[in-house]
Amino acid sequence: MKTMNQRYAGIDYFRMIAALLVITIHTSPLLALSETGDFILTRIIARVAVPFFFMTSGFFLISRYARNTEKLRAFVRSTLQIYGIAILIYIPINLYNGYFSGNHLLPNILKDILFDGTMYHLWYLPAAALGGTIAWYLVRKADYMRAIVITLGLYLVGLFGDSYYGIAETIPEIHSFYDLIFQVTDYTRNGIFYAPIFFVLGGYIAEHPKKLSSVQSVCGFSVSLGLMLGEALTLHDYDLQRHDSMYLFLLPCMFFLFHTLLHCKGKCSRLFRTSALVIYIMHPMVIVGVRWIAKLLHMQNLLVNNSLMHFFVVSLTSAAIGITAAEIWNRCDYGKRKRIHGTDRAWIEIDLNNLEHNAKELQQAMPPKCSLMAVMKAEAYGHNAFAVSTHLNKIGVKSFAVATIDEGISLRKYGIRGEILILGYTDVHRVRDLKKYGLTQTVVSFEHARTLNQQNIGLKVHIKIDTGMHRLGIPYDDFSEIKKVFAMKNLNVYGIYTHLCCSDSLLPDHVAFTEEQIHRFFRLIDLMKHNNMSVPKLHMQSSYGLLNYPELQCDYARIGIALYGVLSTPDYNTALKLDLRPVLSLKARVVHIQNICKGESVGYGRAFTAKKDCRIAILPIGYGDGFPRNLSCGKGYAQIRNHLVPIVGRICMDQLAVDITGVENVAIGDTAIMIGSDAAAELSAPIVADNSDSISNELLCRMGARLPVIERLVP
Repeated sequence: MKTMNQRYAGIDYFRMIAALLVITIHTSPLLALSETGDFILTRIIARVAVPFFFMTSGFFLISRYARNTEKLRAFVRSTLQIYGIAILIYIPINLYNGYFSGNHLLPNILKDILFDGTMYHLWYLPAAALGGTIAWYLVRKADYMRAIVITLGLYLVGLFGDSYYGIAETIPEIHSFYDLIFQVTDYTRNGIFYAPIFFVLGGYIAEHPKKLSSVQSVCGFSVSLGLMLGEALTLHDYDLQRHDSMYLFLLPCMFFLFHTLLHCKGKCSRLFRTSALVIYIMHPMVIVGVRWIAKLLHMQNLLVNNSLMHFFVVSLTSAAIGITAAEIWNRCDYGKRKRIHGTDRAWIEIDLNNLEHNAKELQQAMPPKCSLMAVMKAEAYGHNAFAVSTHLNKIGVKSFAVATIDEGISLRKYGIRGEILILGYTDVHRVRDLKKYGLTQTVVSFEHARTLNQQNIGLKVHIKIDTGMHRLGIPYDDFSEIKKVFAMKNLNVYGIYTHLCCSDSLLPDHVAFTEEQIHRFFRLIDLMKHNNMSVPKLHMQSSYGLLNYPELQCDYARIGIALYGVLSTPDYNTALKLDLRPVLSLKARVVHIQNICKGESVGYGRAFTAKKDCRIAILPIGYGDGFPRNLSCGKGYAQIRNHLVPIVGRICMDQLAVDITGVENVAIGDTAIMIGSDAAAELSAPIVADNSDSISNELLCRMGARLPVIERLVP
């Protein structure tokens, strides 16, 4: 199964093309043949190279679904490390060129380090670090549309300091403004004005799965490139350019080019990724080397003055250096890459394909006007709320439910858009947080509604109706209080709902009680209509409410455990049979193997004593990871090399032992499946939960406090 970042072959292949296009800018291969042709190649067509690199970084970095800044920190840290190494590499050339002997040395060095680069091509690295940071925070704080507007504004400012400078300098006030800018940086092609828009566009494309067709992408790119050619040649003819890096039509050109690359299928190449970076960094050094060798061998006419040959020699040499360096790096790094980060001990795997399948399967089972409200309580039933909610949001799920206000705030911080309903009680002292994060609060009682209303802050609410569960809610037959809630000026009632407390059972008395709950709820709704009250969104079905009563006409179905592809117990029978697929797997590594002689014991309390010679494997997972302790002593199993092996002795907080006697070739580092999405039926969540005298809901919710979550997605 491929991970999410292993399916972009077109991007990887174009990295090499872009690196070679950068070389054309610095070698002018067509200059000896045609000045206009060289201008078109190096100052127009090749201008897609650097924006492509920015968009690629944005594609994998920028996300409104951002939990924290660690990914950004890692990007900035690695970029600046590469920048520091590159600065050191080019110190000899800077010394030779007299870089350190000019006036105002310290201010110029600072300016170059921050914006212009200490070598002409190195400006890209500080621009990437700064532009990526600006784009990341804009998307996180303002969302994509506003981030695009802001970064487009920055780009337009840069545009009039670059290709359209001839217009800007005719207006004295604007001319003075750019004079101030050029005291700080020699170009507006930098991390403030140039880079952010391309980072944002890359992130935008990554998070909008409805891509353009291949025909639309190619046609859009062709038209945009043609318009950019016309724009650049016109500006050149009128001599308006201060530099020729930024064009209006470069933006749509890059947008369609990137979509075109996403349609290119094939095997991704780590070699190309690394090689392109090395080529970009090292090609000026190669240019110097080729010129030096040409002078030494008296071959300037062939290797330097012949611009096309000069380009080919520099490109081939740079490519050879890049590929060699990449091969060495990849071989040295192979051991580190061989295992996915986080899978060295025990971990949870989330199959996002199964999650997406379940969401579609459930939505198709609902009445036409009913929408899925995905329940994210308790870290999405132990599945990791970030991974689950962000993927569902990306595929179009717009309604979510949580148990607490802090769970709701977390979803908003992940970037989740749409309605987030808090199903439980929220203290009135936190109404400002409800408003700030755009959360919808459940009114759990009339008194709760009244105190919320008294805070004089407009809130979105759903009213919980107690139709017989007697947990939370206003009693269904207390119409006067329900009517008063609708009249409260600070509460905007967007929904009204109840909970069917035994809809999971098809026993006759449970069915009768559920039908009475349904009747009570709709009788209240009819009474509201009779009193000319506006009826908001309705919902009453949870997972089993949908699976056993799919005919109910509501606006939402609150789906929890079924969304994750399992039922609460293995013996539950439902009226509606859906193809639901388990999303979660729980796995651990074999970290130790030892032989146990007959009569020896294993674990606390000597709860297991070997009746014969046996072989024991130790797995670094225990009840501290949420795996039930009462699966000790043979009640639970693991699967190793397609064999079910029993748990022996008592499960510890951090470890457990399994008997692998008779299982051949088990080795340290092997994977043991504890709960499987596609393993033996005995390891399905309902059966594992049942063996521990619990239900899937509890078993799954208990996991994830310290286990890393690995997301799996096949495109």
